[in-house]
Amino acid sequence: MSRRDFVLLLGALGVLVLVVVPALGGDPWNFRPGAVHPTGPFAPLVRGADREWDPEALRSAGLLAGVLVALAALVAPLRVVWPRWVAVALTASVVLLLAVPAVALQASLRQSSEPWFFTNDSTYQIELAGDLLRHGENPYGHDYSHSGLERFYSLDGTVTEKTREEQVALRHFAYFPGSALTAAVWTALPEPWSDYRFFVLLTMLAGIAAALLFPGPLVGRLVLGAVVAASPLAVQAAWFGTADAPCVLFTVLAFALVARRRLLWAGAALGVAVLMKQFAFVALPFLAVAVLQREPRREALRAGAVFAAVAAAGILPFVVWDPAAFWADTIEYGGKTYRIVGYGLSGLLVKAGLIDRRTDPYPFLPLLVLVWLPLTAWLLWVQRKARDLWIAPAGFAVSFFFLIFLGRVFHTSYLVWSLVGIAMAAALAFAARYEEPVR
Repeated sequence: MSRRDFVLLLGALGVLVLVVVPALGGDPWNFRPGAVHPTGPFAPLVRGADREWDPEALRSAGLLAGVLVALAALVAPLRVVWPRWVAVALTASVVLLLAVPAVALQASLRQSSEPWFFTNDSTYQIELAGDLLRHGENPYGHDYSHSGLERFYSLDGTVTEKTREEQVALRHFAYFPGSALTAAVWTALPEPWSDYRFFVLLTMLAGIAAALLFPGPLVGRLVLGAVVAASPLAVQAAWFGTADAPCVLFTVLAFALVARRRLLWAGAALGVAVLMKQFAFVALPFLAVAVLQREPRREALRAGAVFAAVAAAGILPFVVWDPAAFWADTIEYGGKTYRIVGYGLSGLLVKAGLIDRRTDPYPFLPLLVLVWLPLTAWLLWVQRKARDLWIAPAGFAVSFFFLIFLGRVFHTSYLVWSLVGIAMAAALAFAARYEEPVR
């Protein structure tokens, strides 16, 4: 790596540290677990944090990443060319210091108290779904009101019959089968490693490897990997317990494999991404147009068949098992049942008084048909005319942003998808401009 590119990488990593550290560990659940008894391999970490969630300690670890970047900046002028392994090792070290301590502290606090503390209801329910699968039970249509999950919502471990009756999340498993399937394997590990957030963390870190598969200069690929693995949104999601990272990883992998003309592997990667979360469907039309522009139709159809086979292999068994439960949990729940959350269009309509209550109906389907679909069609038309590969992830980023803005539920964590789409587009545009044409 040239000295210029090495300095560019240091600048990007420095910016990453500066935007991640101030908010690291912020806005946690206000758990009141009572006594915390440090146990397990991370017991010293719990003691060092005074048996509580300690953002200051996490930010100190993040600042060590900044120190590492600053030391590298001091020696950067000493060489005209830097070994590639130094750049990769530096990027990985910064990402590890930003992402790992928070997940380790959360998981160890949870192990030192009760499973419904220091977690998130989404990852907790995914773990429970995995346990159900291991015992031959269907996670879709299951009643989770006596599973332990009901104790999460009080934040102090208590539970009332009102919670069991009114908390709709206790009667729906909203995630696609890949989450339950991976949790069935992961939660068989001993504590604290059985915490599903460690799996989320590993897939997040694997984003660096996926980024390295993109074409172009190493500096562009490493910056992409750092954004995928350690953006503020990704780091927050890992310890907080939002499980988007596995799906993000395989979506990034699908774009990289299309850029490398490994179409069958790209189809398989996108199929796994869809199994992990419904959001990956948004990438499908943009990848399809990119493939049809650059490859023979026969190869494109083979890749599509692989995608369909992988997705069907994971989804169809649950559809056959109980089609009504699968539909109600994964499709109807997010579109109709769950209360309006966040500050997207639905939240704005509530604030404006056009929707009275957050449990009232919301016209998501008409908005999907009348606004999102035409907008996405326009983006695909622009992509087909432009023919540059970077337009595909850029269009995906815009389409996805409008989808979540129009949705009934808007979580800040969803923004990571558009951020990653923009980062992929930048990396491909950088590759086309500075090293090899990607069309």
